[in-house]
Amino acid sequence: MASSSSSYNSPCAACKFLRRKCMPGCIFAPYFPPEEPQKFANVHKIFGASNVTKLLNELLPHQREDAVNSLAYEAEARVRDPVYGCVGAISFLQRQVQRLQKELDAANTDLLRYSLADISPPPPASLSVPQGMISVQPIPQRQFSGRNEGFYRQSPTTTYSSFPYSLPWTDTSSVDMSEGGGGGGNHM
Repeated sequence: MASSSSSYNSPCAACKFLRRKCMPGCIFAPYFPPEEPQKFANVHKIFGASNVTKLLNELLPHQREDAVNSLAYEAEARVRDPVYGCVGAISFLQRQVQRLQKELDAANTDLLRYSLADISPPPPASLSVPQGMISVQPIPQRQFSGRNEGFYRQSPTTTYSSFPYSLPWTDTSSVDMSEGGGGGGNHM
């Protein structure tokens, strides 16, 4: 008798759980193997064996495996979280993705800000412009708050800019503007 039991196939997890004989054409056998009894127990607890039988009979054979996997996933999620099921897991993962996206955006912003801070214009002394062509005047700078603060390395109230040409309002040359010159004299 022991030799006959070794050749005997054990019933599928569904038939074993329902305590019935597993027939050769059992619709549950391909999807609920005897090694996974908890899979069918969860599906039966949430959906019921008769509902699962009806569902599998209505589907085409190539669609049944995906349907059973979906049912098993939802059933396991419902056992863990009876209120939300897999929707709770999806919502948790979506919130986690949103949080990580915000962290990534902040890191990219910081990276961009730091890379822009490293690319600063050369100091005025490094310009190779003839001495008479440079006019350095203090220009009042507005106080900024926000992201660009810290980008400017100079004094927060005064910035010294140099231009490769004379500015008309600061030039002290004697050339009259009415004659087409670049002088900024106050001639009327």
